[in-house]
Amino acid sequence: MTLQSPLKLILASQSRRRRELATSAGWDVTITPPPEDAEASAPPLQQGETVPTFVTRLARAKAEAVSKLLPPSETRAILACDTVGEIGGVIFGKPTDAHDARRMIETLSGKKHRVFTGVSIWFPEPAERIKANTSLGQYRVKEGCAISEVFMELLQKKEVDDYLATNDWHGKAGACGFQDGHLPLRLITGSVDTVVGLPVEFIEQLVIKHLRSR
Repeated sequence: MTLQSPLKLILASQSRRRRELATSAGWDVTITPPPEDAEASAPPLQQGETVPTFVTRLARAKAEAVSKLLPPSETRAILACDTVGEIGGVIFGKPTDAHDARRMIETLSGKKHRVFTGVSIWFPEPAERIKANTSLGQYRVKEGCAISEVFMELLQKKEVDDYLATNDWHGKAGACGFQDGHLPLRLITGSVDTVVGLPVEFIEQLVIKHLRSR
């Protein structure tokens, strides 16, 4: 089964990179960013919780927050993503400041690391279906996590200094943006879309699963 028409989605993100990927995929997207505290207020990684479960939970928190902003008549699905890096069991989210960004870049320098992008898609149920089956909630949710592996060449101190001076580390998991071209990053497994933060093919597979289950 393939998608016969452009996806019509509400993208729960203010990320320019995610918006560009969605547009490049041919999707029809409306941007509704979640409240700033939606991700920050989510509990941190819990004991025994896997990274895929954790990052998918963060994406779910964003989608849920946006769902509360929408009118009951909204028919578009809500798409939310969250991305983290991981190396040696340590998770790297967005750096809090330049010092934190330096710590992340110096840790990743010369090593392989994994990038996890959690995806949560909330499909609104038609009002008539909810009335006919009271066990149905307002939304049906499809979600999961895409994983890629990336290698960063060994950086010299000046290269780290120069990169931090660009301020391009702001708002990026692991303080690095694969698409920016400022750092020597090489994709080993997975997809660039996953590293950037919107795994297009994985999302379309989730949509197809939803369509098949209706």
